[in-house]
Amino acid sequence: MKNKNVIIGVTASVACYKALDVISRLRKQGNQVTVVLTKEAKEFIKPILFQAISGSKVITHDMFNVPDEWGSGHVSLAHKADCVAIIPATANIIGKIANGICDDMLTCLVCATNAPVLFAPAMNENMYKNKIVQENISKLKKLGFYFTGPIKGSLACGTEGLGHIQDVEIIIKEIKRLKGSHR
Repeated sequence: MKNKNVIIGVTASVACYKALDVISRLRKQGNQVTVVLTKEAKEFIKPILFQAISGSKVITHDMFNVPDEWGSGHVSLAHKADCVAIIPATANIIGKIANGICDDMLTCLVCATNAPVLFAPAMNENMYKNKIVQENISKLKKLGFYFTGPIKGSLACGTEGLGHIQDVEIIIKEIKRLKGSHR
């Protein structure tokens, strides 16, 4: 399972710090990890920290700013991926992908990849249980996308409930299982 390419998509949630732990552990297992931050995720943790942990340049540009090296960014990333994991997955990113909205690097990457895609949702319990969010999750599962969590635990709003991001160890096990099934 070593030398696999894992793409970690990070979205705007307080739980985005968990992605750093996942990235660190994947690297220690010999994986190449590329991080794609949404514009909003950069408000929580600066890209330089993800770069230091991943050992790779972090992709933060939007679809209309040309990066230093251009190679059809989302398409070239999509082709090299053995697994894409979105940690944390907000209601926003789940809804966008479920409805085919491709308006940033992460959503375009997911649309262009043949690799398995794993969502690790994290959000307020009411948001998670919302009928629209549940319908989007159901739709994505029927289309062959994978989910892990959320679990019951402390939420950013100060309450306990269903919406806490899955345990890091379980997320890593799921990534390992999915990347082993690709190619």
